[in-house]
Amino acid sequence: MPPPHLPTTQSAVLAIEAVAARHGRTVRAQHDIGRDRTFAGLVGPDGPGDELDGACGAIPHEALLEFDGSPAVTVRLFTHDEVTVTVEGIAFDVDRDRVPGFLNAVWSDLVHVRARTFPPSTTLIVTVPGEPSHREDVGVRDLTPWLARRVR
Repeated sequence: MPPPHLPTTQSAVLAIEAVAARHGRTVRAQHDIGRDRTFAGLVGPDGPGDELDGACGAIPHEALLEFDGSPAVTVRLFTHDEVTVTVEGIAFDVDRDRVPGFLNAVWSDLVHVRARTFPPSTTLIVTVPGEPSHREDVGVRDLTPWLARRVR
């Protein structure tokens, strides 16, 4: 079953805050609303200085969410359905609709680090039930104590 559709930044923020509350995390949110405050206002889909954001004329809304506790997690929601989730300094590009499931997996400890000797590599893997795993390379110098405890 696919995750529910989150058509706007605000709907995604509310869904993410609900997941954080279920895991006992507090959220600090910063909102940038309007073309003068968002990155989309600097460079729109048709270039700088557009009167409207895309065809629908929607007001751009971006948000940065920071969560307390370990692991260190931030979520950056951009205007054009782009989302970057950072876990312990490792950035993942996640589909907006899948961010709540991704965060639930992180906070439910469905995360591990795969280390290989040859060829040498270290990969952070977040396993979201019912979806393909999310994988990002981790530099050896980027291993935090939280990541090091999850090495397999």
